[in-house]
Amino acid sequence: MLKRVLVANRGEIAVRIIRECLDCSIEAVAVYSTADEYSLHAAIATDSVCIGGPRPQDSYLNMNNIIEAAKATGCDAIHPGFGFLSENSVFAKRCEESGIRFIGPSSGVIKLMGDKASARELMKKAGVPVTPGSEGTVNDEDEAAEVAARIGYPVMIKASAGGGGRGMRKAQDEQELRRMFAEASCEAESCFGDGSIYIEKLISDPRHIEIQIIGDSFGNIVQLGDRDCSIQRRNQKMLEGAPAWGLDERLRTEMAEAAVKAAAAAGYESAGTVEFIVDKDENFYFIEMNTRIQVEHPVTEAVSGINIIREQLRIASGMSLSFGQEDVEILGHAIECRITAEKIFDDFAPCPGTVSFLHLPAGEGVRVDSALYSGCEISPYYDSMVAKVIVRGDSRLAAIRKMRRALGETVIEGVETTLPIQYLLMYDSDFIRGKYDTGFMDLHLGKLLSLYEEAGGRDESV
Repeated sequence: MLKRVLVANRGEIAVRIIRECLDCSIEAVAVYSTADEYSLHAAIATDSVCIGGPRPQDSYLNMNNIIEAAKATGCDAIHPGFGFLSENSVFAKRCEESGIRFIGPSSGVIKLMGDKASARELMKKAGVPVTPGSEGTVNDEDEAAEVAARIGYPVMIKASAGGGGRGMRKAQDEQELRRMFAEASCEAESCFGDGSIYIEKLISDPRHIEIQIIGDSFGNIVQLGDRDCSIQRRNQKMLEGAPAWGLDERLRTEMAEAAVKAAAAAGYESAGTVEFIVDKDENFYFIEMNTRIQVEHPVTEAVSGINIIREQLRIASGMSLSFGQEDVEILGHAIECRITAEKIFDDFAPCPGTVSFLHLPAGEGVRVDSALYSGCEISPYYDSMVAKVIVRGDSRLAAIRKMRRALGETVIEGVETTLPIQYLLMYDSDFIRGKYDTGFMDLHLGKLLSLYEEAGGRDESV
């Protein structure tokens, strides 16, 4: 087993990984920026090292400082969490060259699947359905226009090295495509250091379904069921549920098989996620493969009973998976709400500040992943997610009821959060009936904001 792991991240995912390491009798080293000096993840780790200033490029994206911190503290592995360097093949390669185990897939697999255009081609060869689009990347807006004319509008302009909705634009016609092409490419270059673009047919208002997979170094690849991640705002997920509600069982089986096929084609090791979209006619298409632990992995843990982070640590230690596909049983239903510090009446602008009072929910079937505490600072330098509230019930309706109770108990004062929207969502009739797709929040956000304002909540911090 690994003896000492450096966690190259911050916030709730760093806390989650550190706790799991300690539970497995593995020493955990935290790294932190000067803005995170008093962070929870630095406080609970076996050891902690300051790696630079508050800007991500000076700290959590600083490969040299992170690797040197790992060497200086005698770590035999680095867990990148999600975001930051988690899907950076150069960083994974540098870890490998330094004799430090990167807890995730190999640098070659990260590079292969991180290039979305190359990943599409690999999936096509493996027999995994992909949306109509360009053959690889396009060189300029003229070539993009030719592809779009062939597959038909509307289309998506996508960054080949992208993720998280960045470097992505929707084009309804050629004029819009030409206007947005350079914009998407520049954003991709700024965010990922690679401005390469490919074109895909836009599937209007699909469901966003993903399959959790995990593989070891002995060739075992197992799928842990599906999640519905359709409740989104500007391509950012707000809520996830597992298993996907109302999904045809034939379709569910086919997607799970396709996900395993995709992972096998990539030679995948560790935890990962294969993302699909499902259209109105229940055709499914590969979107991308996330070569890291996902933000929403707790909902899969809740219904499968499998500790995904622990399995990652086992695999990185050279051990096989502790279970086989025949052992995976999905029981009940789980929901996760991503609480972010944002101003819901100001187009969800970030809301950094001091948490003056905090009360988090508890009870049977309730889990909270967070790095918050009363008096902590929410920094303006990093992602605005501050907590994940996860509940499990024997049925989807039972899970919804439990989430109502859990969110009702949650108090975060001092900053504004998305909590009111997610709480009201638990009472929305369309949501309760499972009538939603990726266009849901565009249609319902105004109504939810109005309900909250009518209740007198505009000026409250919750």
